[in-house]
Amino acid sequence: MRYAVLGLVTVGVAVGIYFWMQEPDMPVAAPYPTDAATLAEGQEMAEIMCGLCHATGTSDPSPMADAPAFRDISKLYPVEYLEESLAEGIVAGHDQMPEIEFSPEEIDAFLGYLISIQTQ
Repeated sequence: MRYAVLGLVTVGVAVGIYFWMQEPDMPVAAPYPTDAATLAEGQEMAEIMCGLCHATGTSDPSPMADAPAFRDISKLYPVEYLEESLAEGIVAGHDQMPEIEFSPEEIDAFLGYLISIQTQ
């Protein structure tokens, strides 16, 4: 009995270490809304606040050549990384991009929309 318990504990520890050491295949995405109304709100925000410089749709070119198309953001970094910047006020390294702070609901809608249009 004693050896059976010791064996089970050893196997349990080994399995735990195995799974603990595994690298995740991809980052876990935050649960952003995917309903049509919220995505439409996010699209409207993108068009109004960002559309003068960035391509905000699935195929349009960026009006400002140096501004990345929103559909390609995930090629630069995970879209979810924008969450904190949007909450604190996104700041770019140039004067042309305004500093805008989003509410938590706006962040959810905006990022939900961005995730929905990614090309990869």
